[in-house]
Amino acid sequence: MPDPTAPLSLMQWLSPAFPTGAFAYSHGLEQAVAVGEVRDAESFAAWLGDVLELGAGWGDAVLLGCGLRGEDLAKLDALGRAMAGSAERLRETVEQGAAFTLAQAGLRGQELPARILPVAVAEAGRDLEMPAAQIIALFQHSFASNLVSAAVRLVPLGQIAGQRVLAGLHDKIAEISARAASAELTDLSLSAFRAEIGAMKHETLDVRLFKT
Repeated sequence: MPDPTAPLSLMQWLSPAFPTGAFAYSHGLEQAVAVGEVRDAESFAAWLGDVLELGAGWGDAVLLGCGLRGEDLAKLDALGRAMAGSAERLRETVEQGAAFTLAQAGLRGQELPARILPVAVAEAGRDLEMPAAQIIALFQHSFASNLVSAAVRLVPLGQIAGQRVLAGLHDKIAEISARAASAELTDLSLSAFRAEIGAMKHETLDVRLFKT
């Protein structure tokens, strides 16, 4: 019988209460708002959808899926670092991954190597009796939820409007997760170029609320 507490453990790891510091990162959204690329719910939904499907959302989903299927975690970690499109994107995944690993080490009472975030989640998720697509979907949802929270503060966007954007992306998240669950490393590609350029420009933004 599947462990009924497995989904609860995953929800705990991906919740805002888990000490990864996700609230401090906007994934370049702050820059997109500053230059007017994201200005309302519609433009934010388009931006976030592209990041999930074409940018780091898809890349992280593939790395997570490969890690859950048993591929070498050190190699996935090195590849994920190399695929980061900017210093801020690398900082984001490295710092959150290190924080996630530290918390996992404390929960498990054992030393764990620091890894980028999707690979760290893959290592922990291997112990859960859950379908890979479900783990990936909840990981993607957590990522999107954090950016919705950032958009509510930055655009500014109303709380309900933000939740409508997130709900509108559920089908996309489910579809991405299903593909990523069986994807190979040859399927790993990133093409959300404007988001990557935004992350690069954010490094020199005069006034910043977020690290990235």
